[in-house]
Amino acid sequence: MSNPSTWNPVHTALLTIDLQNDFIHPEGAYGRAGQGAASIAALPDRVAPVVKALRARGGHYISAQFTLVPGPDGEPLIAPHLRELRPFLTKGDFEPGSFGHTVVDTLKPADFVIEKVAYSAFYQTRLEYIMRAMRIEHLIVGGIVTNGGVASTLRDAHLRNIDTCMLTDGCAAFRDDVHDATILSLGTVTKQMTCAQVMEWLEVTT
Repeated sequence: MSNPSTWNPVHTALLTIDLQNDFIHPEGAYGRAGQGAASIAALPDRVAPVVKALRARGGHYISAQFTLVPGPDGEPLIAPHLRELRPFLTKGDFEPGSFGHTVVDTLKPADFVIEKVAYSAFYQTRLEYIMRAMRIEHLIVGGIVTNGGVASTLRDAHLRNIDTCMLTDGCAAFRDDVHDATILSLGTVTKQMTCAQVMEWLEVTT
């Protein structure tokens, strides 16, 4: 794993996982069901300055968004484990093109949107194609949840020999102890920095 301080921002993208209205907005699927956490709600405002700074130095912002594909009758195709875990999910939730599926206003617009149907942003998506086409060699990763989509994406990147940097305060889980334990466990597969540290690095590279 190379040190992020050696990365060229032009060949770097910030990738956020699942920072979309159905997870975060009060009128989204999780908000309507009373599911949420203050640490998750705080993420967009914390990550947005990093997006702006990276773009100012020629980098890119990619938003990976969890997607429930509508079936023939409009009912979403939901994996059995997810239906059991989140029984409140219903028709229209996380549907492509919907309000809930869209990245939160604070982070709009993304340079690229990745529709993902599982935890990892690499699983059956066009992420690697976009990275090759845009000559993106490094990923700064944040989003939700730390132990789910963020962890799966970072581990998949590691398997592909893609250098990553995890935003330790730019991701969150529904429980702080789970978040902290995941950060500790991922120390062998990714570099880790706070949003402020990444901002400092980007200022140095100007």
